[in-house]
Amino acid sequence: MATVSTGIPTESSFMNLKEIELESIRSEIRELMIPNEQPAAAFKTVRDQVVFTNKRILVINVQGVTGKKVSYFTYPYSKVQYFGVETAGLMDIDSELVLVFSDGARLTFDFRASVDVRGISRLIADVVL
Repeated sequence: MATVSTGIPTESSFMNLKEIELESIRSEIRELMIPNEQPAAAFKTVRDQVVFTNKRILVINVQGVTGKKVSYFTYPYSKVQYFGVETAGLMDIDSELVLVFSDGARLTFDFRASVDVRGISRLIADVVL
């Protein structure tokens, strides 16, 4: 099965996504949104961000030492074939969201244990189902 790279390293709990306020999303993200698109949840690593809207998932990957090079990836919910979540356990340091798209591509996000992945699952289900 193909793997879609988000460009976000998730090798350790330090790099797992933590939730941020919607007001904290990068300013240019709102410029990328279409009419009637609203951010619903946002997460970040040190410099990178993931924004879940009511239409898609936006992945923002800040690159290089200066951070001037930025990649923007869009993953529309309309292409999601199925998805699942794995919650953090007693000894787990993270929870996980996996989305599989109609072309077989697979997208995985690792979140800090404190993130409500069930809430993210409800958000996606509300749009996909």
